[in-house]
Amino acid sequence: MTSLSSPRPASHCEETSPIELEIVELTPALRAFARRFLRSEDDIDDLVQETLLKALNSIHLYHPGTSLKSWLFTILRNTFCSNYRRQQREPVGMDVTMEQVAIAPSQEWALRERELRQALTRLSDERRRALTLVAAGTSYEEAARICGCRVGTLKSRVSRARETLQSLLGNQLID
Repeated sequence: MTSLSSPRPASHCEETSPIELEIVELTPALRAFARRFLRSEDDIDDLVQETLLKALNSIHLYHPGTSLKSWLFTILRNTFCSNYRRQQREPVGMDVTMEQVAIAPSQEWALRERELRQALTRLSDERRRALTLVAAGTSYEEAARICGCRVGTLKSRVSRARETLQSLLGNQLID
């Protein structure tokens, strides 16, 4: 029998439920399933960790008697899909194609750079600043803080700046 005054680590304050123990046992299966979506071990670890965090935070939504493994796999798949869509929707920094362009500058690219600089000067200060911050790799949240606006406003400015540049340049940068 333990005394009430004996100090116990915080991790032992609450007893672990059988469902939580089963979730821990299913972690290797989650890692194996995550390998279908990702190649990098670090990315797999991140995805499984995010899945476990979501599952433990939503454990009250799990219905005993149903397949816990299927429930966890669904959370993992949905988390991967959400992250993938977010990456496609919000590219941060220079695209790989832009990095490849910088490798071998040519006269044509020098011309296009000059045209781009001229088009950038035609943007409003707010839109130009938002676009250059995001293109330089600043997160939307940090760029919004720097610009003194909300994230949604910043995303709108970046989107409109991109549209304006495309119309000014006649979609020349899409080649």
